[in-house]
Amino acid sequence: MNRLHDADRRDFASDNYAGAHPEVLAALAAANGGHQTSYGGDAYTARLQEVAADHFGPDARAWPVFNGTAANVLALQAASPRWGAVVCSASAHIHTDENGAPERVAGLKLLTVPTPDGKLTPELVAREAWGFGDEHRAQPAVVSITQATEVGTLYAPDEIAALADQAHGLGMRLHVDGARIANAAAALDLPLRAFTTDVGVDLVSWGGTKNGLVFGEAVVVLTPDAAPGLEYLRKASMQLASKMRFVSAQLVALYEGDLWLRSARHANAMAARLAAGLAAIDGVRVTQEVAANGVFVAMSSDVARVLRERWRFYDWTPGEVRLMCAFDTSPDDVDALVDAVARAAASL
Repeated sequence: MNRLHDADRRDFASDNYAGAHPEVLAALAAANGGHQTSYGGDAYTARLQEVAADHFGPDARAWPVFNGTAANVLALQAASPRWGAVVCSASAHIHTDENGAPERVAGLKLLTVPTPDGKLTPELVAREAWGFGDEHRAQPAVVSITQATEVGTLYAPDEIAALADQAHGLGMRLHVDGARIANAAAALDLPLRAFTTDVGVDLVSWGGTKNGLVFGEAVVVLTPDAAPGLEYLRKASMQLASKMRFVSAQLVALYEGDLWLRSARHANAMAARLAAGLAAIDGVRVTQEVAANGVFVAMSSDVARVLRERWRFYDWTPGEVRLMCAFDTSPDDVDALVDAVARAAASL
């Protein structure tokens, strides 16, 4: 097959735009050949359980799925009764970017809370975590947070511990959408379990695609009884891969060594470089503290229009855009964008 795209092009719309990391592609090739038991009975899925235990503790169990939406929906569905509800931020990916999948597929009501920085607090959760025993109200069953959040902010371990204590005191579970959990760990300079298992998190959606995988994420169950029936739900939701070794092999390649951390640290560093460059330009304002690999910037629509002649990126709110860096974003890519913004801002 002939290549159909410019392999040297870089954009800032999403870390999903990046291709696969070469080490992940090598792992796929290594996992190929010969026969392996299907539906998760393979050597790579068995190894993934050991890798998950290394990161999250001996009770952790990883359930590979095809994508992040599936990981989130299955985790929430398994942790909730049929009449359950999920408390989340109004900006949460499960609410804004999954086309109603938690409601459509899992039958769960999302109880959303506006937040200034994408982060829930016990006080914010309390606005919706009520009505227990009221047959007229969906019953709050799970608190779901995102680490790093949709606006690039981070929860400190003590903030997550406070949410876990509150949730457990109410008979609820705490779920972490970890699509960019590697970026969070790199920014916090902490092992994964320090802000998950060790502070009371029950379930994690373990991200991979945004950090160099071709496809694949996993639901990691940290509390053994937090997700009853997950094996049945995964199959019923069409997320049980017959050739699961190719999902698991990618996750093993990413998390067995330090590839996940190297890639996340690089993406974060490129975002910090981008933010510093943009902050020095008159008429451009960085709107959120940059901790992970996302930069949120207020700029005029005229500047944005000029930039879109070359780069792709997303509008976040009116007058504000989101710029994402990936494992393969280079300093030259960042500097070219900063230079273009400066020239556009000066000419308009």
